[in-house]
Amino acid sequence: MSTTSAPGQTTTDQTGGARPPTPRAAPVEQTSGASAGDQWWRSAVIYQVYPRSFADADGDGMGDLPGITARLPHLVELGVDALWLSPFYTSPQHDAGYDVADYRAVDPRFGTLADADALLARAHELGLRVVVDLVPNHTSWDHAWFSEALAAAPGSRERARYLFRDGRGEHGELPPTSWRSVFGGSAWERITEADGTPGQWYLHLFDVSQPDLDWSNPEVREEFHDVLRFWLDRGVDGFRVDVAHGLVKAEGLPEWDAELEMISGTLAGQHGEARTPPPMWDQEGVHDVYRGWRRVLDEYEGDRMLVAEAWVEPLDRLARYVRPDEMQQAFNFAYLVSPLRAADLRDAVDATAEAMDAVGAPPTWVLSNHDVVRHTTRFGLSTDGGNPDGLDASAAAPDAEVGLRRARAATLLMLALPGSAYVYQGEELGLPDVAVPDDARQDPTWERSGHAVRGRDGCRVPLPWEGDAPSFGFGPTSASWLPQPSAYGELALDRQRDVPGSTYEMYRAALRLRRELALGSSPSLTWTDADGLARVEDGVLALRTGGALVVANLGDTPVRLPDGAEVLLVSGDLAHGGDGRSLPPTTTAWLRDPSPEV
Repeated sequence: MSTTSAPGQTTTDQTGGARPPTPRAAPVEQTSGASAGDQWWRSAVIYQVYPRSFADADGDGMGDLPGITARLPHLVELGVDALWLSPFYTSPQHDAGYDVADYRAVDPRFGTLADADALLARAHELGLRVVVDLVPNHTSWDHAWFSEALAAAPGSRERARYLFRDGRGEHGELPPTSWRSVFGGSAWERITEADGTPGQWYLHLFDVSQPDLDWSNPEVREEFHDVLRFWLDRGVDGFRVDVAHGLVKAEGLPEWDAELEMISGTLAGQHGEARTPPPMWDQEGVHDVYRGWRRVLDEYEGDRMLVAEAWVEPLDRLARYVRPDEMQQAFNFAYLVSPLRAADLRDAVDATAEAMDAVGAPPTWVLSNHDVVRHTTRFGLSTDGGNPDGLDASAAAPDAEVGLRRARAATLLMLALPGSAYVYQGEELGLPDVAVPDDARQDPTWERSGHAVRGRDGCRVPLPWEGDAPSFGFGPTSASWLPQPSAYGELALDRQRDVPGSTYEMYRAALRLRRELALGSSPSLTWTDADGLARVEDGVLALRTGGALVVANLGDTPVRLPDGAEVLLVSGDLAHGGDGRSLPPTTTAWLRDPSPEV
């Protein structure tokens, strides 16, 4: 994708009415990812499913694979191309499944391997591709390898799979380094040896129950090649790679005494200057790992893909993960944390295009996921960007109306951009983040930080499907592993389906139009001033891409739309602009462009 600037051009075909209708999307018609080789991931809209919170088939209060399978028609109706499943593997669930005990088995809480096969088969029948999470930086302490390491002696083959080190101090009583955990506290934990004496320390960049693997060990690399093949043989279409920038540590584990963040609220992204990364992040050796993975994927038909969760800055360093012989995609967190301001967003889009074009990779766009405060709430708190801590139940609530209006405008801008877009479950309903009561919090960051960091539970509350049903239709009973707020009842799917102007119908219309106008596959976009009506300095962005002219008014005053332009979709009500032809503040419109320049 490339971006250019061009003068505005008036469009024709006068629209009528203040609010255009919201048409229903047609079922997805596409070839299963099991056989297609069309680089589908370059323009796909991928929907993240967080299994424990999506749909509960057995009524135990936790979502499961049969529940997901039963709700797959919702994804077809919505109009996405693929789903990404967060971890469903065997796990003690100390970190919501990101502590994997067996990479080749399904946790009984979520179902069975047969249930996973049934989900894959049904998704492919419906024309949906399936991407699964893979967690290679660490295992669970319940993994067979770690049990073997604890039973073995220092220097053994079993311990060499992990990062065990002797402690400092006269008796090894001090951690090997001052490295800190992302979840708070030391990144080192001392074990008791088999003979009962204090022993070595192991590294855990996250929870104490998540020991880091040693990726300099060929046995670790071969094990994950086998794990990739296990799921590729079952038909998955790709992998989202957790903590993709963290696998390889600097040789010798040099001292580092600073707070360790992965989800930075101040990620410089496009503006960041090149600097030496911390010794546990973005080391050169990770690229050799992913070149090996790419060779494994290339053994299979169907154009399988890898997407990196890599909190790396600046963007030209992120682009190194998606060079032609490595991954296909990387999450664009610089865009996610960008301020909701015209100049900042334009800079983010331009910088992303420049970085990705340099390596021939598609850009990705995302506003929410399972690790950040939902953008409906973030924008209700501030437009300054970043990722705030979770909500405090005792604090004043963010402005829900303002947050939703901003989120809808940001969403239509994002979905118009060329490349691949990610949608987090529930954002199509306009769900806000939830101020989970302190006694119900389950994110390990809450306890490890001494209750200083509220954590990520607020974006993981189970979905509402039916406004009047127990657990709002999440399951057949009232059980819910995190408490659902009463406000979810009015936001449930059945309360929004077929309701003109609802957030759900806006998403459906946007995804249908995105496909019809080829917005995701457009090779470039052109910034325009829309005949002098759109000025960045006034908080307005206008761009031409595919067959659309997109105008986002992020300023404080209404903006007159180009005369004759046919309004296809708008994030708010044009009547609020004063004359039915002006775009109100914090509103985005898609217009038909009869003379596209791209």
